[in-house]
Amino acid sequence: MSLPHDQSFESLAAAQGYLRVAGVDEVGRGPLAGPVTAAAVRLRAGRIPAGLRDSKALTPARREALCAEIMEAAEVSVAHASVEEIDQLNILRASHLAMCRALAGLPDIDFALIDGNRLPEGLTCAGQAIVKGDALCLSISAASIVAKVTRDRIMVDLAQQHPGYGWERNAGYGTREHCAALQHLGVSPHHRRSFAPVYNILYQVNS
Repeated sequence: MSLPHDQSFESLAAAQGYLRVAGVDEVGRGPLAGPVTAAAVRLRAGRIPAGLRDSKALTPARREALCAEIMEAAEVSVAHASVEEIDQLNILRASHLAMCRALAGLPDIDFALIDGNRLPEGLTCAGQAIVKGDALCLSISAASIVAKVTRDRIMVDLAQQHPGYGWERNAGYGTREHCAALQHLGVSPHHRRSFAPVYNILYQVNS
C-alpha cells in the first residue's frame, strides 16, 4: 500500500471551496476494554511533520515523537466514547460519536476527511469517507497517530488501577493474556459488556 506523500485529498477539498479541512480517525473499535478514541487534525501549510503515515506502521517511539510534533504544529482535537456508550449504541455508532465530538473541538471546520467507508451520522459539515484513509491521506494519518497515542496512554493509566489484564501491553485487545485474566479476575468496570468474550463470562457467572 502506498504511503501518503502529498495533500491531494485536502487540496481537492480546497479546490471545491472548502477553507478549513480536517482529517479524522478513531482507534479502539476492537478491544474488549476501554473507550474508543478519535482525533481530528487540521494540518497547517508549511508545518507538516515529516514521516506521517498510518499509526499501525510506526514503532511506539516514532508514534510518540510524531504525536508531539503534530500537537505542536497542527490544530488538534481529541474525544472519546465511553464503554457505557459503546455498550448502549454499538461500537460503530460509538466510534462515529467520538469522531463527531473530536470535530466539534475544532472551530469552523467546513470539510472532514473521514477514515472508513461511511460518514458518521450527525456530521455537521461536508465530508468524504476514505477507505484506508490512514494510509492514504496526510490529515487522517496525523489523526490516527494522535488517537493511537492518546488511547494507549489511557490504557496504561487504567492498567495501574486494574492490574493483571495487561492493558499496558495489549491496550485492551483480546490477547491470550487478557482473556486468561478475564477468566481469573473477572470483569472490570472498564470492560465492554456487549462484546462476546466479556458477555460470555458474565453469562457464566450469572447462570
